[in-house]
Amino acid sequence: MFNLPKYIEPDFTQEKFKNAPNAVLMPSPRDKSAPENFHATSIFPEYFKIDGRWLLAEDSRMDCVAVYDGGKIIVKEFRNVHAGDLVVTGRTEDCQEGIYVHPDCFQQPKTQGKETFFFRQSRTRETAFSYDYKHLIELLKYEKVNNGYVVWVMGPACSFDAEARNDFSRLIEGGYVNAILAGNALATHDLEGAYLGTALGQDIHTQEPHFNGHYNHIDTINKINIHGSIEAFIEKEGIDNGIIYTCVKNNIPFVLNGSIRDDGPLPEVYEHTYVGQDTIRSHIRKATTVIGMATVLHTIAAGNMTPIYRKTADGIIRPLYFYMVDTSDFAASKLGDRGSLSAKGIVTNVQDFLKNVTGGLL
Repeated sequence: MFNLPKYIEPDFTQEKFKNAPNAVLMPSPRDKSAPENFHATSIFPEYFKIDGRWLLAEDSRMDCVAVYDGGKIIVKEFRNVHAGDLVVTGRTEDCQEGIYVHPDCFQQPKTQGKETFFFRQSRTRETAFSYDYKHLIELLKYEKVNNGYVVWVMGPACSFDAEARNDFSRLIEGGYVNAILAGNALATHDLEGAYLGTALGQDIHTQEPHFNGHYNHIDTINKINIHGSIEAFIEKEGIDNGIIYTCVKNNIPFVLNGSIRDDGPLPEVYEHTYVGQDTIRSHIRKATTVIGMATVLHTIAAGNMTPIYRKTADGIIRPLYFYMVDTSDFAASKLGDRGSLSAKGIVTNVQDFLKNVTGGLL
């Protein structure tokens, strides 16, 4: 049976908390700017002493600034800072400047004493991921029953195989998907698969290339743009399968962000980077589990917005779980190198991953 680790609040009766000064607040000198010596946030819970009280930043992300507003700490991206905002300053993290970063905040399972030297510490293609699958499957069952919010970050390889498309569609139908973050390519090739039976011109069942198949994805984009929207295309062309179709059918939001190399793009693709980023964060703010599959770019983008904790609507502080699935050891570990220290890498192809997860859930 899956149980969430308990959140361990700092012991504010300790002398270092009682004797700490209040955090120094300085007004932002202009829009999109912070005062000198601003404090940059991390992925961990952070507390700030304001008027003698330690306040938790309840919703955070790394590389942002902490603003005191209306009795709360609000974490803002630099582009959302306004002139006059009261920004926390100070670059120490253990109460010296009224700032406390709390990394060891969740109860850890009891284990036997770990030796200093032991083999197979890293997560590579040689790692046995059986336990990770079991943990993830139990986690997803827990999220479904307990109103979690599971966000899937998907690359185009998720749509290249008919069985992978079908498996993920079953996860949507089963209630294990609350939102999808992706790019133009994932939606394009998934809809190409439903419309023409190919992904990038290759048959999604047999992997055989179709004659003139290199036209298929742009023919699909063109047809969708003629209809004016993905939903209209699905209705008017009689589309009845695939990831995006199942999202539309089940009212599951999908956020598609554009890149400089996109074809088309599809009508629903966010072409303005920061509008797209804000839309991603609107889902990450609700997320309790994030699973990135076969996309380094989009997974790191989501990871940079994802702290290790979530304060739920009923006031509970719980872990926010993050998984990265890729065929490359480098890709699976790169997320940690970019600051998402709690992310777990699973080194496998996305088709096998979906088969294992779906088999354990449905």
